[in-house]
Amino acid sequence: MPKDAFAHVDVWIFDLDNTLYPPSSALFDQIHVKMTAFICQELEISPNEADALRAEYWRRYGTTLKGLMIEHEMAPEAFLEDVHDIDLTSIAPCEHLGPAIDALPGRKIVHTNGSRGHARRVLSQLQLQDRFEGVYAIEDTLFDPKPARVAYERVIAAAGFEPTKAAMIEDTEKNLREPHAMGMRTLLFHGAEPQTPEAEAQTQDHVHFTTDDLAAFLRRLAA
Repeated sequence: MPKDAFAHVDVWIFDLDNTLYPPSSALFDQIHVKMTAFICQELEISPNEADALRAEYWRRYGTTLKGLMIEHEMAPEAFLEDVHDIDLTSIAPCEHLGPAIDALPGRKIVHTNGSRGHARRVLSQLQLQDRFEGVYAIEDTLFDPKPARVAYERVIAAAGFEPTKAAMIEDTEKNLREPHAMGMRTLLFHGAEPQTPEAEAQTQDHVHFTTDDLAAFLRRLAA
């Protein structure tokens, strides 16, 4: 990694799920089960149909919720409350991540496609709730999710920063396309796929760096 690759960055934007904790925690396995059950009940379709719809709307609209809102005029509040009512005991604080975040120069925020309540619960479980000046959830983007450009624009406007001086840290590659186009430095976290140090290089035009150890990568930046 070039020594000055992040030298200009004064705003650090972190995704939440599968970024601030490893995907091996399998929180989304619980969420997917809850989504399928909710869709099955609300639309009165079979579990197999509901599961297929859940996956298709995620691919087409960025979140299952957005698809349900567009295709079925579903109100978001009950959906968000229900699907995020999950057991968080599979995630635990990483002793190195909090201090590594603290050591970064500048502002730190979270931008998640999850709900505010979910973000608060996860950050508390990870003991990271005091590490960020702001948390921007799906309610704050008016339910437009990443990777839609408007989702990033609304967070930029609300937080008040210049994207060319920001870095976006994500576990989902497609969610880095718009940040890159806006001028942000981009970091892809491969929490589920071990990488070698040599893999910490450009893999797509819109991905500047990748890592499988976020705390270690951030510690190197702070140093």
